[in-house]
Amino acid sequence: MRRGLLRTRHAGGHSQVTNIELFFDLVFVYAVTQLSHTLLHGLNTTGALQVLLLFLAVWWVWVFTSWVTNWLDPERPLVRLLLLALMLAGLLLSIALPEAFGARGLLFAGAYVFMQVGRTLFMLWALGDAAPANTRNFQRITVWLAISGALWLAGGWLDGQWRWRLWMAALMLEYLGPALAFPVPGLGRSSTTDWDIDGGHLAERCSQFVIIALGESVLVTGSSFADTLAQPHALLAFVSAFVGSVAMWWIYFDLGAERGSRAIRQSADPGRTARVAYTYLHLLIVAGIIVSAVADELTLRDASQRVDTIGGAVLLGGPALYLCGNAWFKKTANSTNLPLSHLIGLGLLAILASTLAHWSVASLGMATTAVLVLVALWEVCSLRSVRQALRGPATH
Repeated sequence: MRRGLLRTRHAGGHSQVTNIELFFDLVFVYAVTQLSHTLLHGLNTTGALQVLLLFLAVWWVWVFTSWVTNWLDPERPLVRLLLLALMLAGLLLSIALPEAFGARGLLFAGAYVFMQVGRTLFMLWALGDAAPANTRNFQRITVWLAISGALWLAGGWLDGQWRWRLWMAALMLEYLGPALAFPVPGLGRSSTTDWDIDGGHLAERCSQFVIIALGESVLVTGSSFADTLAQPHALLAFVSAFVGSVAMWWIYFDLGAERGSRAIRQSADPGRTARVAYTYLHLLIVAGIIVSAVADELTLRDASQRVDTIGGAVLLGGPALYLCGNAWFKKTANSTNLPLSHLIGLGLLAILASTLAHWSVASLGMATTAVLVLVALWEVCSLRSVRQALRGPATH
């Protein structure tokens, strides 16, 4: 029965993303919304650091689940029940996000640990003796997550600086795990060759999370515009925010996502590519979108005001994170140099940062949109041959 819980691999193709996986993602639409609203209502250093920690946890629980469903078959009833249980826990986790450093710390920690440890134990049981190397891999992961889980729960129980310290330690432990290959005394160390993943499936899943974040950005733009129709600069700020979201979509999805998917499918070590390009670097891409969504709402709300330091950090930080994440993702996935278009874009953002005092919120928002549009158009013009190679008749 346990062997039947694993996906059947298809030579020459990749497993399809199932409807239950997309249904599971709906919880994270809510989580992304909660994160952006929490950041907007706590625009200070402490608030930003808290949202950063919470975002890293949300991304980690989602991407770990995507790794697991790379092996498990979501069409099996038991796997569906697992995903539904994780959805329920994810909903509780999302509800707790705005007050995770307040009254709902234990709810957040409990839901998070249930998802991380519970899912890993299920995977360990489902593997059985079907894949000995991967079974040992998940034994090591279980040990690491059990230790970090204790830190999460202890932090949720305590408050103040102790919560900060324990949760930071837990998060550092979890993020170091894959980088160090989960070493455990007596169980050895994992190898990326043990992570026999379907690269195309994981690439598609990460692309879908980018869509989730972009979708939330569009929703924020629409709802904020509806609340600010009477303001004189609202229409320009609205159009600028929408065009910025389109440019972000273009920078990632025009060629980047497809080239990355092809690269990991053809990689001799897809586990290594997945660890760096998708597990780690995609969090920069998603973080950039979330911060940009906050910037869009700020632009619509405070269009005519002068930019202060915090506002400037949000308005410039979102696009900077996004371009940085895309640049390193494309470099890593395709084994190329950092894209010149992205480096020029980052340079222009640095110039804008040096002239921060001269901008209004709306004008700086439009300037950052112009930078993103420039990067998108640069790639359209400079990568024509790559586009033809990917989508020409020879690829069908």
